[in-house]
Amino acid sequence: MQGDSSVPENTRSVRAPARRSFLKRSGWLAGGVITSATLVGLAAHSARAQQGEDGDRRRGRGRGGDYGTLRAAPDQDGRNVLALPPGFQYVTFSRTGEVFGNGLVVPRNHDGMSCFNAPGGLIRLVRNHELRNTAGNFKLGVPVDNSLRYDAKAMGGCMTLDFDPRSKRLVRQFASIGGTMVNCAGGLSWRRTGWITCEETISGVNGGFEKPHGYCYFVPAEALSTVPAVPLKWMGRFAHEASVADVRGIIYQTEDAGSTSGFYRCIPNHPGDLTRGGSLEMLAIKGTRQATLITGQRVGVRLPVEWVKIDTPDPDLEGGAKRCFIQGQDKGGAAFNRLEGAFPGKDGRSIYFVSTSGGEKGYGQLWHYVPADGELGDADHLVLVFESPAGSVLDSPDNMCVTPSGAILFCEDDADALGVDDHDTHPLARGIENVNRLIGLGLSGEPFEFAVNIFNDSEFAGACFSPDGGILFVNVFGDATPGSGMTCAIWGPWEQGPL
Repeated sequence: MQGDSSVPENTRSVRAPARRSFLKRSGWLAGGVITSATLVGLAAHSARAQQGEDGDRRRGRGRGGDYGTLRAAPDQDGRNVLALPPGFQYVTFSRTGEVFGNGLVVPRNHDGMSCFNAPGGLIRLVRNHELRNTAGNFKLGVPVDNSLRYDAKAMGGCMTLDFDPRSKRLVRQFASIGGTMVNCAGGLSWRRTGWITCEETISGVNGGFEKPHGYCYFVPAEALSTVPAVPLKWMGRFAHEASVADVRGIIYQTEDAGSTSGFYRCIPNHPGDLTRGGSLEMLAIKGTRQATLITGQRVGVRLPVEWVKIDTPDPDLEGGAKRCFIQGQDKGGAAFNRLEGAFPGKDGRSIYFVSTSGGEKGYGQLWHYVPADGELGDADHLVLVFESPAGSVLDSPDNMCVTPSGAILFCEDDADALGVDDHDTHPLARGIENVNRLIGLGLSGEPFEFAVNIFNDSEFAGACFSPDGGILFVNVFGDATPGSGMTCAIWGPWEQGPL
């Protein structure tokens, strides 16, 4: 997603124009970029998957290589939105600008999202909308009554969608929360009771809005209509991206603030009721004060972790108070470059998260945090799982998810949003520059293209699998053009590959 900060000098500005091609296994694996140490966490998940955890063995998932050569594939209306492997199909729905309900309009900028089981065999999706309209501009905003908005001048929020997996059709949709802004990645709450939606901005009254922004909000999964937007200020005021809970109820958060981004955890006083407060902490590397993890890191190295408390999680930024990141850095906290997507590992305790512009080349990193009391380590530690060596391999990963087999699926965000146009093209997306893809990272450590957006240059976002693992939902972000953004439901022979 678009950050509030300028591009750090050591990242995207150094890129040279490059033409995309299909990934060739022998081409870059032979160069030693991926080793057996690359997927330390994924290998452990793989072992459990082969033992049949969550029915993976019965479904045969997580085996084999990639899914074959991609080709343009039409949706149910004949539009070529995606290129997919053979055997995969998809439908698109809830497109930007479409009319629904009593004359309401689907908002723009489809972003983070997750799935829930719903009554009647339906699948419920809760979807963020990253609107950046100026204060009071509600064009293609989330349609919510003013009495339920957090800020009467803010136009962002979430939509809830009920999808029928049998007919592959959208049954209903409604605005679930509103009056927020720049709602980005978010994440599942403890025990999947709902969705935590986050604001990727610290704007507020100085920007013409009625209230400060930069908070998290909770959307109950079972809500049947719009709920009031209540900021969870104890969880921090900063440019949030992801906010995901582990099996214990601890919530991990990423920050997208350029090269001064932190990785946080929230320890709630009561995991089942986030309105009852808690404490906010920021990750630090033991023995290395104010570590910078943007470059100079080695794949597979275990970095010992400690946590430092953020004393003022809701700083008065308009009055000159220190940002949460600066508070944490003053105590030794670590810096990353544009942290975005996050997702729990299959063990439910460890957390994978993405640095969109991290790494020697600035094309992105995948990190794995493993807590001391988890199954994968004897002490809190952080491991660099993967670092992209080139844009043709993986370019600017944003949202991500851990698949039912324990593999990783990245959503690329290689738009020209940050003022850097590296002229990425793709043979399947003729006429489009800065092409975006879904990139899989299998348990063998071998990344591959699973899908390409051949419709426009919008990022992918919100990748998540249905609770039974049979359908992948993902968003095409879109812009202010009607029909440019949408949600896709993809299904096919998952058992033939690593996802």
